[in-house]
Amino acid sequence: MSELLGADGVARCSWGNSTPDYVAYHDEEWGVPLHGQDELYERLCLESFQSGLSWITILRKREGFRKAFKRFKPAKVAKFGDADVERLMQDASIVRNRAKILAAIKNAQAIASLDTPLDDLLWSFAPSSHKRPATMADVPAITDESKAMAKELKKRGFVFLGPTTCYALMQATGMVDDHVEGCFRAG
Repeated sequence: MSELLGADGVARCSWGNSTPDYVAYHDEEWGVPLHGQDELYERLCLESFQSGLSWITILRKREGFRKAFKRFKPAKVAKFGDADVERLMQDASIVRNRAKILAAIKNAQAIASLDTPLDDLLWSFAPSSHKRPATMADVPAITDESKAMAKELKKRGFVFLGPTTCYALMQATGMVDDHVEGCFRAG
């Protein structure tokens, strides 16, 4: 339990105590059920951009991403062309990775061709029950549900969203609650 105590005396998942940015993200956002096409598209993009990087990098660039990607309105991003890609490659307020930028555009286009709302599609993979992890070591990187989500998204034209990224999305958006035992957010 003592490893969960932050400098402020609040017990939270240990990663949530490492920086003020993480404290706010952990306490106010991570694991809170999130719905809405634009909101979920933002999370899909941010989780994809995080691949291979630390989440703190993405959090600190979040406003830059929001401006660069038109507040994550898929219909707007789906229309991005070569000039937009080059503009984004010069934008230091985001992660300048061509493959990830192209994935954000491709995924916006995939959303436009869905036959079901993005919200319904993603949430259909939320497990009906989930065992709370006792420690951070008990938190999985992938699950059967995240593998199934990644497979379905790929089938529907989405890219750069493997099972690990999908599980991180599930955690961040409250599809699973991985706040560890002893964390004040563990319900």
